Amino acid sequence: MANFSDSDDNSEKGFDPRNFNPAEFQAFMKKYLENPDSFEVEELAKQAGIPTNPEQLGQLLKMLSRAMDSSGKPEGVDWEQAESAARKIATRDNHGVTEPARQQISEAVRIANLWLDQATYVSSLTTEPKLLTRDLWVADSMPLFKAMSQPVADRMSTALTEHLTNSGPEEIAGLMKEAGRLFRSAGGALFAMQIGQAIGALSQKVIAGGDIGLPIFTEQRAAFVPQNLEEYIDGLGVPADEARIYLAVRELAHARLFKHSRWLRETVVNQIVSYSSQLTIDEEKIMTAAADTDLTNPESMRGLLESGAMLADRTDDQQRALDAIETLLALIEGWVDAVSQEATKLLPNAARITEAVRRRRAAGGPAELTFGTLIGLELRPRLLREATAMWLQLGMALGVAKRDALWDHPDLLPGVSDIGDPGGLISRLQGGSDDFDSELRKLLE
Repeated sequence: MANFSDSDDNSEKGFDPRNFNPAEFQAFMKKYLENPDSFEVEELAKQAGIPTNPEQLGQLLKMLSRAMDSSGKPEGVDWEQAESAARKIATRDNHGVTEPARQQISEAVRIANLWLDQATYVSSLTTEPKLLTRDLWVADSMPLFKAMSQPVADRMSTALTEHLTNSGPEEIAGLMKEAGRLFRSAGGALFAMQIGQAIGALSQKVIAGGDIGLPIFTEQRAAFVPQNLEEYIDGLGVPADEARIYLAVRELAHARLFKHSRWLRETVVNQIVSYSSQLTIDEEKIMTAAADTDLTNPESMRGLLESGAMLADRTDDQQRALDAIETLLALIEGWVDAVSQEATKLLPNAARITEAVRRRRAAGGPAELTFGTLIGLELRPRLLREATAMWLQLGMALGVAKRDALWDHPDLLPGVSDIGDPGGLISRLQGGSDDFDSELRKLLE
């Protein structure tokens, strides 16, 4: 316990900042959050070993604020810390890309491109796939995660600060306001640590650049994490060369689609950022979650963040925005599924691999877990399966060219009602073939 006594010496000289113990201060905050009415302010301070004299407490907060000012650490989420935490996990058992793995993937990509040319009108990529180690995947994907999670991080940090300031005892209300930056920085550091751990864990599972449902590169290209790819293939129980071709087809199809529809990546990311920036924090949920969580246990804190326990219930507008995001992501994934099935008909075990990929996704693959952690966005397997069936039917009824032309402009994309009733969509497109082509030309112009 820190030695902050009420002796005359300390009254004159204040407290010694060298005796300040961050763990004890955290214990104090835990007691306060669990039940702020259970102790008097003096008793809380005594248990935590911090000054009971308001003047001394003010000195403590100012000392901490000055320490942060001099440290150069940013207010809010420290993304350098998040990346460092993710890299630390990613480098555990991290292997470099071997020459045999490079050659095997290169051959699979060559075949995949040939087959995709027969299954889609979306043009091929002009760059070679990037082969990533786990830590390089973290570095390449961090900007995307930062863009998607920054609004939630800001909202949580601000809400926690406001809660501590507004609900604190009157005796220290003014001091708590002055300490706002302290709590924002502390909350940002905690969020950075948890996001970093989540991304680090994800780096040990992702097998390709589009595995989270979005491309990690602004300038579209395919990417693979050979170490994870081989580990996943080993557990499939099918010939490794077939599995590589199938998975290469999926990754190339995903990258081709985002390269073809240059508006697509920005649209999805903007939708997610806009939705997450509207999320609010429920103060009652903060109190309940804090009381049931060991704030000194990183695993317990990670579970608190990932559960979304502090987020307020969604409004109707937020639910509609969430539905729109899930629909667009299902359209993307469904198209990739449909094209991959068409392109891999020659593979003897294509059906088994397709089912394995579906099970991986339905069980909570990287995409579902990642979006669930950040903003509670879950990809519904039912909608994905229906989207795949819709794209398959469109290809058979309208032809590959007209099916893929729906990605030329966002206004042409099917809606959620079309996913549920592809027959009606096909009838409309077949009945107004000339009108469709005319409207497409107008939009592109």
